[in-house]
Formats: sequence, C-alpha cells, structure tokens
Amino acid sequence: MMVPAALLLLGALTAVIAPRMLARADWPDREPVVALWVWQCVVAAVLLCCALSMTLSAAAAWQAVRGQVFAPAPSAVVEAYALGVGGPWAATTAVTLACGGLWTVAMLVREVARARARRRRRRTELLVRAPLLPGEATGNDRLTILEGERSDAWWLPGAAPRLVVTTAALRRLKGRQLDAVLAHEQGHAQAPHDWLLHCSGALAGGFPQVPVFAAFRDEMHRLVELAADDMASRRFGRLTTALALVELNEDRGVFGPTPTDRAQVPQRVHRLLTPPDRLTAGRRLRLTAAAALVPVVPVLVAFVPGLRALG
Repeated sequence: MMVPAALLLLGALTAVIAPRMLARADWPDREPVVALWVWQCVVAAVLLCCALSMTLSAAAAWQAVRGQVFAPAPSAVVEAYALGVGGPWAATTAVTLACGGLWTVAMLVREVARARARRRRRRTELLVRAPLLPGEATGNDRLTILEGERSDAWWLPGAAPRLVVTTAALRRLKGRQLDAVLAHEQGHAQAPHDWLLHCSGALAGGFPQVPVFAAFRDEMHRLVELAADDMASRRFGRLTTALALVELNEDRGVFGPTPTDRAQVPQRVHRLLTPPDRLTAGRRLRLTAAAALVPVVPVLVAFVPGLRALG
C-alpha cells in the first residue's frame, strides 16, 4: 500500500505547489496559450494520481480487481506492490476515490447540460428578436445583428455558429474594430475554450473546498480571454483590439472604481496597449515539454515497483 499512499501524497504536493509557482511566474500573461497547457497538465497530473491510487487500492482490497489489473504480470511484480498488507484502508481509499471520480463525471455532465440549455435559450431569444422574414430561409450567415441599446457582441456556438452583434455595438465600433471582435470570438471557437471552461467549472463546482480546482477555473476564464485577444491583435493590431474592448464595455462601468463581473477588461486593455515581451521560441518549447512531463511522473511512480521486480 505504499504506492497508493505515495501517489496521493504526490497529487497533494502537485495541487499545492504548482498553482503557487504559476501565480508567482511573470510569463503566463505573456504566453497565455502556454499557460493554458501548463494548467491542463497540472490538473491532469492531480487527477491521474487519484485514478492510479484508486486502481492500486482496489487491487489491494479485492482479489477480482487484482486479477484484472495484474493479469499479464508475473508473480514477482504482484509481490513487489505488497498488495496484501493494505487492510481495510485499501477498500476505503478505493471507494472514496471512485465516488470522487463518479461525482466529477456527474458535475461535467451537469456543466455541459447547463451550457446547452443556455445555448438553446439564447437561440430561442435570437429567433424572437431577429425572426426570419416571410419567405426567408435559414442560411449559413455567421453574423446576426440585433436591435439593442447596449453595446454587446458574443459568439453563439453550435451546429450553425454565429457572431451576434447589437446595433449599439455597430454604432460604436469603427473601422476594423468589428473585425477584431469577430476574430476574438472566432479564437474562442477554434480552440477548445468551451470544453476547458466546462471541465474547470465541473471540478470547481464539484469540489469547492479544493483550492487547485478553484484556481484552475479562475485561470481558465482569464487565460482564454487573453489568448483570444492575442489572436485578434495579431490580425488587426493591438490598438484596434483594445479600442474595440473599450467601445463594447465603456457603458458597463468596468472602467470605474466599482468592481463588476467584467473587472478584467481594464487589465486586458492595458495589456494590449503595453504589450509585454514574448518568450523566446526555445523557452516556450521548454515550458511546453516540461509541462507535458508532469503527468508522466505519477505513471512512473506507479510503475517503479513493477519495473524493479522485472529488472
């Protein structure tokens, strides 16, 4: 039972140390895409530690599971894991972790269902506010204009994705600013940002007392916006993208002293107007490779006794 305990300890250390290291680093805002990858690898490593610990604990608790997990392994490998000394703690650990895994899946299903319900509700509202004219067929138009007094624009994903823009936003957006807004929303659509938000929301909602999952959710919401901003600025310039953000959010009070639900908009505008130096290609590659190795560590820990027995 030493390996399952070591895996749980490794998962706990990763969950505590990695977010603190990322919070102190100065490069996530400069390279949001790399930061998104690093966060995914960290959370994947934590979940992998729990999954491997659950599997080995179940193998120690029940002979039927042990026979399935170690079916092709020689007896020396099975003996190396000392599965017979787990006692009642093995079954308790396995059941607890299995319940956590099922709860995570349930929370993810709930997040996806809620997102689809919101999407259907918005499409219904869109048909009410912008109905088809008599004789007009449903087309593949990616842009829908709504009559509205508030500047707003959003991407509506689905089978027929489209950008929805209000008339107030059209009056405020000048020149290529509308193209920058479209590029920003397309950046969300091209990358799996919606699934990142679903997964992070499911973990944070299912385990609100686990700080790493709450930090994961908050950082996903922040970093996906920065990544989409960068995609728009590469095509239409940082100044144009920043001005588009200002025009869309100026009447929401986000630039005032009172915090709002869009309090990160001023920081995004400042970042676009004073762009930080990007990391070199070599350092980006090293960070990406190092992050990819983080989930490998739990696998190595789980396989070390077996590899020693075979060696």
